[in-house]
Amino acid sequence: MIRIRKRTAARTPAALAGAEPGPEFEITFDGRPLRALPGQSVAAVLWAASVLTWRTTRVNGRPRGAFCGIGSCFDCLVTVNGLPGRRACQLSARPGDVVTTQEGDGHAGLGH
Repeated sequence: MIRIRKRTAARTPAALAGAEPGPEFEITFDGRPLRALPGQSVAAVLWAASVLTWRTTRVNGRPRGAFCGIGSCFDCLVTVNGLPGRRACQLSARPGDVVTTQEGDGHAGLGH
């Protein structure tokens, strides 16, 4: 006999773990306010807002976003609070973070 389990709203990862996220907060991406939850990476916040690319390559200006999602590659680089070269997949979002698209190496106009 095969048992079929009913699907319910309580079968979400948060519900199964008994997790209750803290209050949401706001970050900005290229001037656009985005909602974030404690523990979310910058990449997760961008994905949740349907932002899929946030960097351009140095040579040809091609769009990039998250590729590996574990910090092995460098496709997800963003500028956070004026610091370029931050891996969006590895960096936890913090209230008030100012995230901007990284153009090339991210150092243009920084005096480096």
